[in-house]
Amino acid sequence: MSTEHFPGAAAIARAVAAGEVTALDVTRTALERIAKRDAGIGAFTDVTRERALAEAEAVDRARKEGRALGPLAGVPYAVKNLYAVAGLSTRAGSKINAADPPAAADALLVTRMRQAGAVLLGALNMGEYAYDFTGENAHYGPSRNPLDTSRMTGGSSGGSAAAVAAGFVPVSLGSDTNGSIRVPAAFCGLYGLKPTYGRLPRTGTFPFCDSLDHLGPFARRVADLALVYDTLQGHDASDPVCAPRPVEPVTSELAKGHAGLRIAVATGYFRADAEPGAIAAVERAADALGASQELDIPRVAEARAAAFLITNAEGSALHLERLRRRPADFDPDTRDRFIAGALLPAGWYVAAQRFRRVFETAMADIFAHTDVILAPATPASAPKLGQKTLVLGGREVPLRANMGLYTQPISFVGLPVAAVPVRKPNEMPYGVQVIAAPWREDLCLRVATSLEAAGLDVTP
Repeated sequence: MSTEHFPGAAAIARAVAAGEVTALDVTRTALERIAKRDAGIGAFTDVTRERALAEAEAVDRARKEGRALGPLAGVPYAVKNLYAVAGLSTRAGSKINAADPPAAADALLVTRMRQAGAVLLGALNMGEYAYDFTGENAHYGPSRNPLDTSRMTGGSSGGSAAAVAAGFVPVSLGSDTNGSIRVPAAFCGLYGLKPTYGRLPRTGTFPFCDSLDHLGPFARRVADLALVYDTLQGHDASDPVCAPRPVEPVTSELAKGHAGLRIAVATGYFRADAEPGAIAAVERAADALGASQELDIPRVAEARAAAFLITNAEGSALHLERLRRRPADFDPDTRDRFIAGALLPAGWYVAAQRFRRVFETAMADIFAHTDVILAPATPASAPKLGQKTLVLGGREVPLRANMGLYTQPISFVGLPVAAVPVRKPNEMPYGVQVIAAPWREDLCLRVATSLEAAGLDVTP
C-alpha cells in the first residue's frame, strides 16, 4: 500500500495489520506532510513527533510479535488543543493557558485512541477558549481552509477540520458546544459527529460551557467517523454528565442506510436566512433520500436565544479570575463577550434553563413520529479570512455570532448530529445536519452513509 495519499483510517489499520505497510512508515509520511505544508495551513500548534514515532514503533512491534492489534492500528490522528496531552500545556487556544504546567496525563479519549492503536501526531489550533465560529486565533494565527486558504475553516475546532481536509491525518478529534464540529466540517467539506450530550466522557479536556460541551470526531469518510466513535464510547464516572450507558457500536449498522426511516426536512427558521446554496444542499440531500416531509420546528429562535444566554453565563463564570488578572491577554473579541456574560442577570440564566426543558419536550414529541431531521449546518459557505459581517435575509449581520444560527438550537438540547458535506465541483461546500433523537447516533450515521453513497460530497 502506498502512503503517498492516505486512504481512510480503516484501510490504514487493515494494511498495517496485514503487514502491507508499517505504522512507522505511515507516521513518517504524515509528519513529513505537516512539516512541508502546515506553515500555510495553521492546523497544528504542537507536533508530538517523538511520541508519534514511539507509538508507531509499538504498533509494529506488537504485529511482529503476533499480538492482537486495535481497530485503529497505525492510524495517525491529532486533537484539538483543549484535550490534555501528557507533556504539553493544554492551551485551549489561549495565550494564558500556554504558561500552564504540562499535562501529567492524557485526556481519556486520547487514552482510548492509543489503546486502539492510533498514533497521536499533536495538538491542533482552535478559537480561544472555544468561543469562536471562525477558526481565527489572535495568538496562534488562523487555521486556513485547505480547500481555499483565503477562507475560514470555521471554529472553534478549526485546526481539527484543517488537519483532516489538508490530508495530514485521516481523522481528528474536536469539541462542539454550539456548533464547533458542525461548522468547520461544513466549511471544509468533511464529515463530523456531535454525539448526544453525555455520550462521550470529557475527562481531561478544558471546558467552555459545561451544560453544552460535547466531544466528537472528524473524518473524510463515514465509516472512519463511525470507527472512531465506536472506539471513544464508554461510561466514565469522572465526568458527572457522562451517561452510564453501554457501548452501542454503530459500524455494523451503517450498511442499513436510510431504509425504513422517517425523514423530514426542517423548514421555517432553517430556511429564512440561509443562502440559496445552503438551502439547495439540503434539498439535494432530501432528494437523494426520497424525503418529502417538511417540518417547521416550533420555538427554534427562542432555543437559540436561550443557548446564547447559557453559553455567555457559564463561560464567563469559568473565566472570571482570568478576566480580573490578565484581561489584556485575551483576544479582545472573546474577552468582551465573557465580560458581557458576567453582567447577565441570574434570572435570565434560570429562565433559559427552564425553557430548555420545554424545548426538549417539543423535540421528543417530534421524534415520536420522525426518525431523522435534515437541516443546513451553516447559513453560508466559508467566508474570507478577516471578514466581519455577512448578509443574511437581506440584512448585514455580525459573522461570528451568526455562523451557529442553525447549530445552536440543536446543541441546546444535546441531540446527536452528523454533519454531511454537500458540494459541486469547483465550489465551496455546504454542510447538512442529520439530526436524530437522543442516543440514536446510529440513525445519523446510517443516513450519512446513504448520502455519501449518493456522491453528494463530490470534490473537484
